[in-house]
Amino acid sequence: MKPAMETAAEENAEQSQEKKGCFECCIKCLGGVPYASLVATILCFSGVALFCGCGHVALTGTVSILEQHFSTTASDHALLSEVIQLMQYVIYGIASFFFLYGIILLAEGFYTTSAVKELHGEFKTTACGRCISGMFVFLTYVLGVAWLGVFGFSAVPVFMFYNIWSTCEVIKSFQSNVTVPGDQICVDIRQYGIIPWNAVPGKACGPILENICNTNEFYMSYHLFIVACAGAGATVIALLIYMMATTYNYAVLKFKSREDCCTKF
Repeated sequence: MKPAMETAAEENAEQSQEKKGCFECCIKCLGGVPYASLVATILCFSGVALFCGCGHVALTGTVSILEQHFSTTASDHALLSEVIQLMQYVIYGIASFFFLYGIILLAEGFYTTSAVKELHGEFKTTACGRCISGMFVFLTYVLGVAWLGVFGFSAVPVFMFYNIWSTCEVIKSFQSNVTVPGDQICVDIRQYGIIPWNAVPGKACGPILENICNTNEFYMSYHLFIVACAGAGATVIALLIYMMATTYNYAVLKFKSREDCCTKF
């Protein structure tokens, strides 16, 4: 029989080896996490949620402001109301699509990272897998360019509301100046092209415009459009991170799939 001290030493050695093996396994698993894709997914979900949620509410508030103060006849802004309603339905589709696309890209990031780092044995990949990775690279580039346009488009209502808000600030600063009456300072929404030129009244001046700026609809819509624009910018950044991650993984997979990759490097 073995002495008690030798048995205890063997047990301690086995426990330390098990702990070491568990630690190495954890490090190996953490090495397979696509951190770039993970950060991009979180940023993409946050940006799309801000853009869709805030944009939807801001569009509703914009219609309410137009109907109450700039276009009292329903036929004058009927087309605009239909377009805004269509945009709200498009927002639902964008939110659903990017929720699924973000999950798919994250899963593809796990697959390519594990394959590149050879975490599960010898490097193995198929032509179908490389083709799917290439398809995600192309699709992400297309979506990135499209979201640049969405980001630019989302800045338009921010610009319009900023012009109205700055005009209201000018009216407030001129209230103490008798030589420059505030009634002569106006904002004509018709010049932006969102309602026709025959819309009545089409513009607001002086105290009426100041009252519009003090309404909750204007305050909420203005700030929600700013947040929606920021969300679109965050989505663009997320797609840029996706582009870099997917392009790098695809390039490494393409290179390592060649039989002479070691001699060509």
